[in-house]
Amino acid sequence: MTVEEIRSAQAVRGSEEPSYDVVVIGGGAAGLAGALALGRARRSVLVVDAGRPRNAPAAASHNYLTRDGASPAELLAAGRAEVARYGGEVVRGEAVAAVPVAGGGFRVSLGDGAAVRARRLLVTTGLVDELPDVPGLAERWGRDVLHCPYCHGYEVRDQAIGVLSTGPMAVRQALLWRQWSADVRLFLHSGAEPSDEQYEQLAARGIAVVDGEVTGFSVAGDDRLAGVVLDGGKVVPCEALVVAPRFGVRAEVIDSLGLEVADRIAEDGSVLGGHVVARSGGATGVPGVWAAGNVADPMAKVAGAAAMGVQAGVEINFDLVEEETRRAVRERERKGEREREVA
Repeated sequence: MTVEEIRSAQAVRGSEEPSYDVVVIGGGAAGLAGALALGRARRSVLVVDAGRPRNAPAAASHNYLTRDGASPAELLAAGRAEVARYGGEVVRGEAVAAVPVAGGGFRVSLGDGAAVRARRLLVTTGLVDELPDVPGLAERWGRDVLHCPYCHGYEVRDQAIGVLSTGPMAVRQALLWRQWSADVRLFLHSGAEPSDEQYEQLAARGIAVVDGEVTGFSVAGDDRLAGVVLDGGKVVPCEALVVAPRFGVRAEVIDSLGLEVADRIAEDGSVLGGHVVARSGGATGVPGVWAAGNVADPMAKVAGAAAMGVQAGVEINFDLVEEETRRAVRERERKGEREREVA
């Protein structure tokens, strides 16, 4: 389904907007997995997909059992096909606002003026990776500028790996990435000087510490990273650079719903970024709204995000069942009262 088809359906129905049991805002792994669970529960579902998956720059997704190594685009295409198999609809567009409506449910406004109604919402808008401000770094993100060793570590195993220090997690990152290569360097860049204990840990693991700010990159002829350039012009060999992005939420729909956004705090007390506050299972503080995937857990991998989506879909369906049961009980009671009056 396209946004134009939504508007056409609205025109046919007059002022009535298309209505669904659940509208899923976000078409990544979490959103599609939730939609799949809901479609199999015989719910009417619409997925609104802005088409900006967080892992789009990566060539492959990993640690997704039976699909390890599949490209992000391949996984999403397969997920959309599976959702459609159970009657779910996926529309390319951006949800810019979602507000409660009188009588229950929500009105979701799309960026080009179309709107739909939903009894429940599942927010799976993901995150935006806010990268360190180093010239040329963003262009290499997801290729040889990396973040997660479980997503990319095996592919750069035994290479010269650099860790860009921009915060207190850098030493821990360097120690972790040492699992995949014996050639690891910690570039102090803008990060704090390691403590004596941390220097001892780094030395024990054979991790060199490089002073100076990273100002650019040296690239091989086939556009592969070959080294990082320091502020004095020195080039240090490096085939993969590890960074620590800050995680930002896509705030437009989240703000319109009044969802609570909190900082995600690392074990050492540093702020990793923001996330929507949700209970286990995805329920948020706003009745009728669930959240799943990276928007609720910035550290979730693709498989974990999909699992969160399934669980949220299960909980949403049960919530709808409870509502429908309450309504059926009231109708049965009213019917009994009418029959007694006639008698």
